[in-house]
Amino acid sequence: MGDFSRLLWGTVLLRPYVFAFLLVYLVASAIHLGWRRTLLFLPLGYSLAWLSEFCSIHWGVPYGDYFYIPTTADRELWVAGVPFMDSLSYVFLSYCSYAMALFVLSPIAVGGKELFILETRPLRRSRRVLVLGACLFVLLDIIIDPVALQGHRWFLGQIYGYREPGLYFGIPLSNFAGWLIVGLVLIGTLQLLDRFSGLDGQGWNRLARGIPGGGLLGPVLYIAVLIFNLAVTFWIGETLLGLVGCLILGYCSIPGVFFTLYKLEQVNDELIERHLLSFPHSRARVLLSRNR
Repeated sequence: MGDFSRLLWGTVLLRPYVFAFLLVYLVASAIHLGWRRTLLFLPLGYSLAWLSEFCSIHWGVPYGDYFYIPTTADRELWVAGVPFMDSLSYVFLSYCSYAMALFVLSPIAVGGKELFILETRPLRRSRRVLVLGACLFVLLDIIIDPVALQGHRWFLGQIYGYREPGLYFGIPLSNFAGWLIVGLVLIGTLQLLDRFSGLDGQGWNRLARGIPGGGLLGPVLYIAVLIFNLAVTFWIGETLLGLVGCLILGYCSIPGVFFTLYKLEQVNDELIERHLLSFPHSRARVLLSRNR
């Protein structure tokens, strides 16, 4: 037990950025999906991610043939050859991809000084959100994996490698295919949890409604993860990789900004009512009703 505590504490000290993102996930998801779903998804998402990594390092599926280098095994927690923090990261990465997909596909409205995402229950559970969320999950990996592969040049450390270097800055295309598959599974799990009304937690939801801007924390987390990894990319001197990442994100973001502005102009009472029918106790009810 003493060794386990030492390794767990070492994991936190060695990877504070992972646990900072995880904390934002806990708050953002609790406000968005309820604390019961948030806590349930933590072990579910971790287990699914760990299984995918365990299968890949042994059989090359779904990410391709890669391996972990246990250089930090005596300082942080590893589970059957997989770093604990690595599988844990999938939890907040998949959630924020799901939240960003909802932001993209939902109407947007302004009430007071707040921006509201007018999502509905059917949209939360739709195939559109599932597929877009999985694609956004892959987009995160396009930015994260190449700089993680250079972990020996920053505070991540060299913890993994590929037996055959890939086409995209050393990353094989099979890795991105694997992330798409796992993204579909993880976001599908979030959608499945949303179907259980007993997990709503009305007491917490009433408290969460009092937090201004809380509904935007998921998309903000998505952007923060991208900025963090791009910052590390430029910090270690990988200018070309950083510029390619910025180009990819810019190409995706510019139409996204214009689409968001368009949605703000197109919002109407019917769209607001659809949101309120799905979430009758939404914080949007009071603040948007003042503008109607």
